[in-house]
Amino acid sequence: MNNRPIGICDSGVGGVVVLSEIAKTLPGENYIYLGDTARFPYGSKSKDNLIKYTKEMIEYLIKQDVKAIVVACGTASSVLPEVLEQEYPVPIIGILEPTLIKIDDGTKEIGVIATARTITSKAWDKLLKEEHPDIDIITNACPILAPLAETGWTDNEIARLVVREYMKPFKDSNISALILGCTHYPLFKKSIQDELSNVNLIDIDEEMGIYLKEYLTEKELLNTGDERSEISFNLTDLDTGYYTLINNLMKDIGEIRPDNINKADL
Repeated sequence: MNNRPIGICDSGVGGVVVLSEIAKTLPGENYIYLGDTARFPYGSKSKDNLIKYTKEMIEYLIKQDVKAIVVACGTASSVLPEVLEQEYPVPIIGILEPTLIKIDDGTKEIGVIATARTITSKAWDKLLKEEHPDIDIITNACPILAPLAETGWTDNEIARLVVREYMKPFKDSNISALILGCTHYPLFKKSIQDELSNVNLIDIDEEMGIYLKEYLTEKELLNTGDERSEISFNLTDLDTGYYTLINNLMKDIGEIRPDNINKADL
């Protein structure tokens, strides 16, 4: 049994959705969440800064003696190949590769929405083509969705209008699935599905817990105890609105106390 915590990091608090899903699948694990809220959003940052920020988040979590790190940020995950040129003492897992599990071999055309930086990196295109060489890919950057999610505006008229605009490139296409390539985007799932009613929405939040359990079991890192998780939240900027937002995102797990949210210095 290995009861060291699992580290989960994101540019903001969108990765809390990933944490919530992982904690449902792995309730006996302990978690340390790091949100770089002071430098959010990552989607508009240069590649060099993105690599720098991702390394700083990883190094912060390693100092907390985590046993594995989930980079719960699509934009940061898109530069992981460059980040992982440096060796780390714990496994580092991004959100891109696990998502491919949910793509059927028969899929001929697929859509991807993500931040501007992720789309321009073509990280999704490369991965999809490696696994499915004949697949056609339609992508669209959705830079406004993550900031809306961080303010809690995910189910109002403004959010629905923004989603409607971003879904236009896919309406006349033949996509059978749409990858929600940012951890904030599942918060808009209902509005997206309303616009693309016959399209299968693929998000990593639901899949990551299963993937991580298999990975930790294989690496003999799984905590097999049955005690309830201990979860610590660490944010680089403690805006007053984050406490309410985190509790909304973690409602299926339990209430988060204010003393569980700490200031992190990277």
